[in-house]
Amino acid sequence: MKHQISLLLLLISHCFFSQTIVPEKLDHYFSYIENNNIGVGSLSVFKNGKEVYTRNFGQKNIPELVYNPSTRYQVGSVTKMMTAVLIFKLIEKHALDLNDKLSAFYPEVPNSGIITIKNLLEHTSGLGSYVIKDGEVWVTGKATDREIVDLIIKQGKSFEPGEKVAYSNSAYYLLTKILERKHKKTFHEILDSEIIQPLKLKNLVSFEPHQKNVFLPYRYENNSWTLLKKEIDFLNVIGVGDVSATPYDLNIFINSLFHNNILKKESLKLMEPVLKKEDWGRGMAIWDFDGIIFYGHGGDTLGSHAVLIYNKEADLSIAYVTNGERIKKEDFIKNVVRLLYNKEITLPEIKNRE
Repeated sequence: MKHQISLLLLLISHCFFSQTIVPEKLDHYFSYIENNNIGVGSLSVFKNGKEVYTRNFGQKNIPELVYNPSTRYQVGSVTKMMTAVLIFKLIEKHALDLNDKLSAFYPEVPNSGIITIKNLLEHTSGLGSYVIKDGEVWVTGKATDREIVDLIIKQGKSFEPGEKVAYSNSAYYLLTKILERKHKKTFHEILDSEIIQPLKLKNLVSFEPHQKNVFLPYRYENNSWTLLKKEIDFLNVIGVGDVSATPYDLNIFINSLFHNNILKKESLKLMEPVLKKEDWGRGMAIWDFDGIIFYGHGGDTLGSHAVLIYNKEADLSIAYVTNGERIKKEDFIKNVVRLLYNKEITLPEIKNRE
């Protein structure tokens, strides 16, 4: 009995200690990244709904970069978590159901008679990824909705609904169009009225042509950062990967979600992956860092990358965004989590490209 009590106390003390944020360790990590010119981006950490750490890094290594605290990053597929939230808001209003069939909206899509809204949300629809054509990302130029839908139809099905999980950009394109049909508004207007305004987000928006104050993407080559010559045309990925935001506003969003200020508790539960049974839920994934479980989403464009994750036990969230990546976002965020939980890390080493 004494042994069990001692073990319990040890676990509690370890948990408490691991949740005590040591800014100096994070500062040392980001200074190392910046001084060795192996990344450009920003990080925000929230604890109990409040920002407890923030850091920009690497920007000084791009002399022509102009930015301010409101400058946003493209967050790629983190957008999908917002699209899923908007779908669940419709479900809460009984305007949509998880078991509704895709055929009610797109009967021409293969298997639409048996693909459900739930399948689309959790990547079990069997549909493909329209952003890839002939093995390459083709949505860097203007494309019409008709061209995209025709490609989704042409790509067809790779498996039967529910048979397995395969990440599908096509599914979220169709979910976005369903949202627009149901609301009779654009995704930009829906996101604004349902999420941005209620949460008073000043620096999170859906893409608009000629948008301002957004970090452009950079690539490291020949020992320096150069502006990426080609990026996705974000009008082609509305609701799929178009949102830009600051890490602070991303954290406001995910904390509001997990504190049940956007969706009901029951809806959030349906979104979450089932532990030990699913990697993907209905709009979010599990991020497992040596047994420390976070929920959230990552995002990638051709030049910008993001991670937005939340841990329930610690009421802790991390928003990481970069427009100059030399370390994979998964490896980068793993180091951040380890530092937040007072664990040791191995500092990354990257040889300069000649």
